Amino acid sequence: MPKTFLIYGANGYTGELIAREAVRRGWQPILAGRSQSKVEPVAKELNLTCRTFSLEDKKSLEYTLKEVDFVIHCAGPFSLTAQKMVEACLRLGKHYLDITGEISVFEAMAKRDEAAKKAGIMIMPGVGFDVVPSDCLARHLKNQLPSATNLKLAFYGLGGISHGTRATMTMNAGSGGAVRKNGEIVKVCAAYKTREIDFGEVKKDAVTIPWGDVSTAFYSTGIPNIEVYTVVPEAHLRMLKLSRYLGWFLKTKSVQSYLQKQIPEGGPSEKERAAGKTYLWGEASDAQGNRAEARLICPEGYTTTVLTALKVAEKILNGNFRAGFQTPAKCYGADLILEIEGTKLSEN
Repeated sequence: MPKTFLIYGANGYTGELIAREAVRRGWQPILAGRSQSKVEPVAKELNLTCRTFSLEDKKSLEYTLKEVDFVIHCAGPFSLTAQKMVEACLRLGKHYLDITGEISVFEAMAKRDEAAKKAGIMIMPGVGFDVVPSDCLARHLKNQLPSATNLKLAFYGLGGISHGTRATMTMNAGSGGAVRKNGEIVKVCAAYKTREIDFGEVKKDAVTIPWGDVSTAFYSTGIPNIEVYTVVPEAHLRMLKLSRYLGWFLKTKSVQSYLQKQIPEGGPSEKERAAGKTYLWGEASDAQGNRAEARLICPEGYTTTVLTALKVAEKILNGNFRAGFQTPAKCYGADLILEIEGTKLSEN
């Protein structure tokens, strides 16, 4: 059988973008999701095989996985969906990729390392903007300063946000923040720290967020102390600080239901994606006061996700993978992101 892969959640904003680019490259993934009315039109337009089933339907999921070499899981929130998909991949010996940015998912996947090695498969969550560029930047800084004990990362994206991303953010509203201290993930208050970041072309005030690198950068670099920052509008920053006191309220079922219903469908337009770009900054330091600093510019976030997810897919199709739980930079090195057109790395 020819090598191919499954895109589950192909009717979602990012899943559909990945499917369209895969077809443009001449690939023929199988598209799948829960809703036939949403997945089938995309599959018909792209002349691809379509499967519709929920992840609770083990029989249909396993039947479909038998037809492919691996899955790119695009149906979030991944804290609710990833476990079912990865368990099926372990049972059938199929590689697992996803585009999550959720710390809890990365940590859960890391615990499946031995199971993945026994199954001979690679489990690599976060093959999109979460977390390929920042993961590669972290690994680059570690290479520059092997003695590093502290890592700070930041990003500033110019572009919109999809329905799925907003849904995950809303679900986690009121959950506070997270950093890594002495090798352990520690919960902190929302907007725990703020600082000015020099992204090279622009300087912006940024705030700590519980981004996936709090988890993944530790596996990629071994650096025990990690903080991740992003730039947010002033109004958003005020809401983050307010959530310190109203978190319990924001997490109630009725409030979550109301907030989720307010989220618009879709995401940035093709024109917006083409015009957008993302700045990343990172700094590693050690106990002796030595430091290394670097910056990265890459395409708009969703464009980056499409390109990096399919870059990893291409490597797997060519037999280039490592069994076990992997992060992008741990498996493929710091220069993985530089294989993406439109990406530029600079150092002080």
